[in-house]
This record gives sequence, C-alpha cells and structure tokens, in this order.
Amino acid sequence: MTIQDKFKLDGRVALVTGGAGLLGREFCKTLAEAGASVAVLDLNAASRSAAGTADSLTQSGYTSLALSADITQPDSASGAVEKVLSTFGRLDILVNSAALDPKFDADAMKKGVTPGSFEDYPLADWNAALHVNLTGMFLMTQACVKPMLAQGKKGSVINICSTYGLNGPDQRIYIKDGQRVAYKPVYYTVTKAGVLGFTKYLAAYYAGTEIRVNALTPGGIFNDHEEYFEKNYSAKTILGRMAKKDEMNGALLFLASDASSYMTGNNVVVDGRWTAW
Repeated sequence: MTIQDKFKLDGRVALVTGGAGLLGREFCKTLAEAGASVAVLDLNAASRSAAGTADSLTQSGYTSLALSADITQPDSASGAVEKVLSTFGRLDILVNSAALDPKFDADAMKKGVTPGSFEDYPLADWNAALHVNLTGMFLMTQACVKPMLAQGKKGSVINICSTYGLNGPDQRIYIKDGQRVAYKPVYYTVTKAGVLGFTKYLAAYYAGTEIRVNALTPGGIFNDHEEYFEKNYSAKTILGRMAKKDEMNGALLFLASDASSYMTGNNVVVDGRWTAW
C-alpha cells in the first residue's frame, strides 16, 4: 500500500454532524473527494442547508445523503443512523462537528449587559449549550459505534474541539477602540474541554478494537469577522493570521483514514500555534 492509498476512503461511509456549517461543509467535501459516501446531517430547521450541501456533492459526482435530525434527542439521533445504514449498508466514520458557537447579541450593550459576561449569563443558554455540545455528541457517538462494532469492531470517530477547550479565552481580543464588545461565554470553554475528556474516555473504552477516537482542534477560522477582531486574533498566532476554512481538511482526512491507523485518544491541533506562546 502506497502512502497515497492510506488516505483513500473508497467503499467507506461517513456521517458528519453539523454538516451544513462552515467547517462541516468542508469536511463533507473532503471525505467525498477521498472516496467516501457522505451523510450530511444538520438540525431540522437547517435541513435545506444540509440538502444543499448533499446536492452539491451529488452534482460533483460524489455519493451523498442529506439528513435532518435533532442530535439532542435519542430517537432522532438513532433514526438518522438507521437511515444511513438503510441507504449505504454500513458506517465507518463519524465526524462530530455540530456545536453551538456563540453569536454575540448586538443589542445587549443597549440593555446595559455585556454579551457573554459570566455574571449575567443565562442558565437557559448554559443548559442549551451543554445539551448540544456534549449530550448531542454523546448520543450520536452512542448510535454510531453500534454498527461499527457489528462491522468487525472498526471505525474512526473524530470529535471537533477548539483551542478554547485547551486554554481559557483571551477576552482582550473582544475589545474594539478601547471598549469591550463582548466576552466569549463560559460554556464554550467548558464544553470544548469536555470534548477532549469524552475523546480520551472512548479511546480507552474501545481498547482492544480498531475503533479509533481522536479530536481535531481548529484555531480561529476567518468568517467575515470585523477588522478589529481579525487583527486582535491574528496578533496572538505565530503565523500572524486566522485560518482559512479549508485548512482543517488535511488533518480531518488524516484522522478519518488509515494514515492515522496507529492513533487513538489523540488531539490534533491546527491553530497557527495560538497555543504555543
């Protein structure tokens, strides 16, 4: 087998949660280009976006399936996996990319509240984030490992983390012209740190099998951010810039493929070395 062969995913089936998101779309495209059949899963409300991602892959000559599901509900999560199995007959790769990433409330300052401040953070928002970022990942993984076990105890689970799961956020980058714009909310660091613990637990749990569980930790991805934020963030990276949306794809394919066959319980950090200072 050549090194190129190790990266091929011909005959394999992948499921990507949050598949209609900024990174999710990239991950779906990468897996399809490597030869996998790809199930694109996103929230019920975003099912049209999931369908758009899947249709784009199909039009490019790849095999794809759009799924609409609420990953925080056990029946919905398991139903999505059953649809993948009934369509493709197997499941080899799970990419847990779905997560609540905070969008700052532009009107909060007018109400006298700094968006994301810990002292005023609503319990309902905290609970919603834990439900999606951790419970949703738990339920989807639980549903997906069952067919992997039945297929010869082999598969790859990739959990998407964040640099904020490794370090606390530097809240200074959310200051514009000397005035605080927002705080990165507490739940994001807590849940992303939980993703790493979940990854290590599952890797150890499936010792003795070929079910590998790893994490991929992206740095900040440029997504039409305001100039002040891009400048503040970039100054903290050794490479001096934010990531492009396609710069996680190589690491994702590495973890999904046989190229990483001797890796489990690991965390691959692709952050321009934000975390190296």
